[in-house]
Amino acid sequence: MEDKIIENIKNQKRALSVHELEILLELNNVNELKELLKALNNLEENAKIYHTKKDKYMLFEDSNSRVGILQATTKGTGYVLLESGEEIKVYEENLNGAINKDKVIVNIDDNKSIPMTGSIVKIVERTNNQLVGTVYIKKNKIYVKPDDKKINITVVIEHNYHSNLVEGHKVLVKLLNRNSKGEYNCQIIKVLGHINDPGVDILCIMAKYNINDAFPKEVMEQVQKEIPSEVTEEEIKKRLSKTGKDLRDEVIFTIDGDDTKDIDDAISIDKLDNGNYKLGVHIADVSYYVTENSPLDKEALSRGTSVYLADRVTPMLPHELSNGICSLNPNVDRFALSCVMEIDDKGNVVNYEIFDSIIRSRIQMTYKKVNKVIEENEVPEGYEPFADKLKLMKELADILRKNKISKGYIDFEIEEPKVIVNEDGEAIDVVLRERGAGEKLIEDFMIAANETVASHFANMEYPLIYRVHGEPSEEKMTNFFHLVSIMGYTLTGNFKKITPKSIQEILDQLKDKKEYYILSSQMLRSMQKAVYDTKNIGHFGLASKMYCHFTSPIRRYPDLTVHRSIRKCLLSDNMTLESIKSWESKLPMMAEHSSMKERDAVDCEREVDDMKMAEYMEKHIGEEYHGVITGVVNFGFFVQLPNMVEGLVHVEDLKGDFYLYDESTFSLTSPKDKRGFRLGDEVDVVVKAANKEEHTVDFVLGGKSCKEEVLKKV
Repeated sequence: MEDKIIENIKNQKRALSVHELEILLELNNVNELKELLKALNNLEENAKIYHTKKDKYMLFEDSNSRVGILQATTKGTGYVLLESGEEIKVYEENLNGAINKDKVIVNIDDNKSIPMTGSIVKIVERTNNQLVGTVYIKKNKIYVKPDDKKINITVVIEHNYHSNLVEGHKVLVKLLNRNSKGEYNCQIIKVLGHINDPGVDILCIMAKYNINDAFPKEVMEQVQKEIPSEVTEEEIKKRLSKTGKDLRDEVIFTIDGDDTKDIDDAISIDKLDNGNYKLGVHIADVSYYVTENSPLDKEALSRGTSVYLADRVTPMLPHELSNGICSLNPNVDRFALSCVMEIDDKGNVVNYEIFDSIIRSRIQMTYKKVNKVIEENEVPEGYEPFADKLKLMKELADILRKNKISKGYIDFEIEEPKVIVNEDGEAIDVVLRERGAGEKLIEDFMIAANETVASHFANMEYPLIYRVHGEPSEEKMTNFFHLVSIMGYTLTGNFKKITPKSIQEILDQLKDKKEYYILSSQMLRSMQKAVYDTKNIGHFGLASKMYCHFTSPIRRYPDLTVHRSIRKCLLSDNMTLESIKSWESKLPMMAEHSSMKERDAVDCEREVDDMKMAEYMEKHIGEEYHGVITGVVNFGFFVQLPNMVEGLVHVEDLKGDFYLYDESTFSLTSPKDKRGFRLGDEVDVVVKAANKEEHTVDFVLGGKSCKEEVLKKV
């Protein structure tokens, strides 16, 4: 019925009344009329058709209304972003109760203003029906001030929901109805704690992204009843009687960070008689314990990924699995899925096997100690029996990396900050994450295994969730080339067609420039984001034709689905076309949801880092640092310190004449004294202010007088 309605409106090329539609559709009775009215109402609700004031219906695109997503600003106004990429500006008085990220219908004004302006007439879908905020009391009423400054609404707590609340409590609330005063009533979902309680700051950000630190009751009941604490002999016999291989006598070990508890991967290596390498990548068999559609599985899918924050991990699976029976801890039997590859001296996988296994890791190594062996030729205590294996692994890793680079593998060499916190969760330092030879070695081995598994499925045309990364857009690359040009550099070569190798060539030409970090970061932003998809388009950044995530099923749901694909399509005795198609139909939803949860986790991790870095800098007001200008805007410029802390030098704090912003050259210049600031300039700055709640750091330009002036105000 709905398709026929739209088809008739299109054919008539005008607005139609109910009666006209009734005739065109040749409806004969009351029931069919009721069906028509129901379909019209549904189409209107979903913004497919527009109901005019003259009680007629027209296609939405033919009206002066549009559907889009509201992007609010901290100043109260907003912009409705349309699918076409156009923006409709909406002033605060015309928001009509819509808040940031709502899907709305906006009526465009008749004026010719640029940007176009309009009024929101309907909220199609409320995205932010939950929010985190701070309790405050005014005239004996209890309110919640939203943490998100773009949500500029008044939220009041209904009387029967505010037992024991005091000012400063942080709460997660659900928005209810909007009352006659324009206030939003709300219901408390969870009291997160008081604003001054240790750890509550991170809990608030987690709640904003719907990241829960507790598992549902039914999940924990399943863990207690069904999940063993160790692998039994009975299970081992059962596994070996089918497709499993016993690898417990092989030299297998793990390499991870100092504080890693959830160990997904173990490795082994040998040199074959023909001169090739035999590399084993052994991955925790999470699919053995997390059965499909069980409470554990549903919760793991809902979470999508583990989230690693400054002082905590919110795991995808309960600790009994993530740190226990699934984790490849040393000197205990564990079930794994093994990908054993034969690799030649050019780094090509010439043969491989994927199978069930039982392993026993000999030692839990750390990156720091492994780097001692393969970078400094020092062997820490306890590593003596494995030193030769580690050196052979380094030999193979160098070959694999050389092979990847020859294909166009892009290493942006972007530094990442690591916030160090004390027992109370308070930031006490910000340092750079280490990425030595050991870290790269594991990365190279995991990439090899992921490519091998993905290529097997692609060649066999079995269903799989791939990790895909599309080509950068022409527009973004043009903008990047413009940036390189205005910074005074000329690139040599033909870059009309952008390939991984051409990106690699560009970065190589810029490597010795003092602005390399800025340029490589900007290049990375020009890339598309990697996502999960059932359609294989390859991975541009890795220069890989086929790639998947197979190596981290403890902390990523897509990896768990890859393990299930292996079990269903490669290791199953009763594989049928029907079972494969059933599995294939489920994967697209899982891929899309996993991509969304990954974005939430990344955004949450970044927001926590920004908050903690601001908290750290609150203790360093008045101190002077050397940094680099990484961004220039009309109201000032951003300076990044060596530890990746970034702050703003506001244009109002620049002494001397006024400054003009030149968007084309990303610069601020004083016409009077010719003083200017541009991307890549090195400057000395003094910390003027830092605000943990706002996640901001403010600098002023350095110098003795500036420092003294700041210290006077502290």
